Amino acid sequence: MSQSDEFQLIEEFKNGSEQAFNVLVHRYKEKIYWIVRRMIPDHDEADDVTQNVFIKVYHSLGSFKGDSSFYTWIYRIAINHALNEIRRKKLRRTFSLTDETHQMGSHEPQPLEQLEKEERTQRIAEAIERLPEKQKKVFLLRYYEELPYEEIAKVLKTSVGGLKANYFHAVKKIGKYLKNDD
Repeated sequence: MSQSDEFQLIEEFKNGSEQAFNVLVHRYKEKIYWIVRRMIPDHDEADDVTQNVFIKVYHSLGSFKGDSSFYTWIYRIAINHALNEIRRKKLRRTFSLTDETHQMGSHEPQPLEQLEKEERTQRIAEAIERLPEKQKKVFLLRYYEELPYEEIAKVLKTSVGGLKANYFHAVKKIGKYLKNDD
C-alpha cells in the first residue's frame, strides 16, 4: 500500500468510513503488535497495549496532519504506549513483591540449553531496561526494528547525529552490563 493510498484511507475515515479504518488496522496490526512485544514480552500484555494503540489511533486520526508517514505516526504512538505500560508495571512491582515470588515458583524444569537461552535473553532484557529512556528507544528501533537512523529521527523527532551517539552508548552499556554479569 502506497503512502497516497494510506492518505486516501485516512481521508475516507475522516469522512465517516469505518471500513477505511479497518483496512489500516488490518495492514498494521501485526507490525504494531511485534513492536510492542519486543518491549513487553508477555503476549497478553502486548496484545492489550496493541489494542490500546489502535483505540488511540481511532480517536486521534482526525487530527493526523500527514507531516510524517502514517507508519511513523502510529509507530510513535505504539512506542509511547509500550513505555507507559512498562512504567506502570514498574510501579506495581514496587508496591507488590508477591507477584514476583509467585512467578519464580511457577517455572517447570527445562532442559539446560533452554534455561541458558532464557537466562541470556533475560540478561539482555535487563540491560536494555537499565538504559536511559532515549537510549532505550533508539536501541529498540535500530537493533530490533532495523530502522534506518533517518526514520528513527522522524519517529523520535531528533537529529541523526544524536541518535547515533545514543545507539553507540546504549550498545556500550549493554555490553558492559552483560560482561559484568558473567
